[in-house]
Amino acid sequence: MHIFGTVGLPGSGKGEFADVARNAGVPVVTMGDVIRQACRDRGRDPAAAHGEVAKAIRDEHGPAAIAERSLPHIREHLADDDTDTVVVDGLRSMVEVEAFTDAFGDGFSIVSIEAPFDLRAERLGNRGRDGTDTDLEALRRRDERELGFGMGDVMDVADYRIENTDSLDDFRVEARKLLSQVETNDLQH
Repeated sequence: MHIFGTVGLPGSGKGEFADVARNAGVPVVTMGDVIRQACRDRGRDPAAAHGEVAKAIRDEHGPAAIAERSLPHIREHLADDDTDTVVVDGLRSMVEVEAFTDAFGDGFSIVSIEAPFDLRAERLGNRGRDGTDTDLEALRRRDERELGFGMGDVMDVADYRIENTDSLDDFRVEARKLLSQVETNDLQH
């Protein structure tokens, strides 16, 4: 069993890593989906209230609440799918890392996906998912919010690091290489 938790600032490539995993038949649990569902459950627009609801969930249920709400989805994939590898997309804090480490021990590792601010801003602008993607100040505030959750600490202790500064194809090759190391049992921290 191996659980990869991804961490990275907006536009770094976490979603692309998740897509590579899915295309390789590796299930993905997206922690942001837990938050988006909580937004809908509260009658809020996920695009507008994502950060606010994420903070509220953590305030109401503790700093590991989103990770804890993700655990049943991970275990379901491990039990139901023909795989012993799962990607958890979107780590934010060391408390979340501890929740996954407590649940999966040495079978859990962190993949930090990194790219400089200007490149991430360009990618987000091209993606155009919401209004903040093209507003540099909004992106800086979003980065600060994410780092305020402790994301920088998680990035610092990552077991694996992918510098996503080249082409999308190059990034996909690196992601596939990391995921395939699990299959060949050649994973080295």
